[in-house]
Amino acid sequence: MTFTDAKQRFSNRVSDYVRSRPSYPPELLSLLRTECSLSPSHVVADVGSGTGLLARLFLDNGNRVFGIEPNDGMRSAGEEFLAAYPAFTSVAASAEATSLAPHSVDFVAAGQAFHWFEPAPTRAEFLRILKPGGTVVVVWQDLRVHGAPFSAAYEELLSRFGTDYARVRAAYPEPERIRGFYAGGTFHARELANSQSFDWDGLCGRISSSSFAPTPDQPDFAPMMVELRSLFDTCQVAGQVRIEYVVKVYFGSLDGISR
Repeated sequence: MTFTDAKQRFSNRVSDYVRSRPSYPPELLSLLRTECSLSPSHVVADVGSGTGLLARLFLDNGNRVFGIEPNDGMRSAGEEFLAAYPAFTSVAASAEATSLAPHSVDFVAAGQAFHWFEPAPTRAEFLRILKPGGTVVVVWQDLRVHGAPFSAAYEELLSRFGTDYARVRAAYPEPERIRGFYAGGTFHARELANSQSFDWDGLCGRISSSSFAPTPDQPDFAPMMVELRSLFDTCQVAGQVRIEYVVKVYFGSLDGISR
């Protein structure tokens, strides 16, 4: 996998992503207001904005939001999803070269796309577009595997059948990687909870939205779906299963200047 490939990995999964990926919990806004003094007057760059899930949270807070997304299909889905928000501007660009003006935003936010960014040029670009003392927020929704039997079993299934699951997971923004990204600045970490409930069709869409899930033309697809059906039947309650997430929130400055 190259980073160029990463920008196109979801091109054939847009519809499943739109209908199956979790939104961000509203508690995230409360946390950012308290910890980062987020206010409606702040301008936000949502980098790797995808289908618009994180951008919508800031737009509902009254913020001006630039959505930076290199994938045509994902960007189009985000534009459709956020069409009712005049404060949203969609930008065809990447984390490494956003095309935004220098020192033009108060916050840079990145959600699930963060692990696809090239760290060094992305960090330099964030410093370029942020106002002095600006805030970088990284929000990552990971499967909760402790005390959540279905989520743990679902993660184990992904690890066995995912085409490059181990390689992708190794790039997830764990604390040591985040510490390197904020090096020279300061950051803090908090955790929130989130969950989704699915019927069988919804669960099929959820697994298909993952870039490492086999597609129907690949040999591991059929056995994966057989095991997924067995897992669903074992764990379902009233025709629904629940995926639980740990929402990891990192926030701070890259320049060491406090807002």
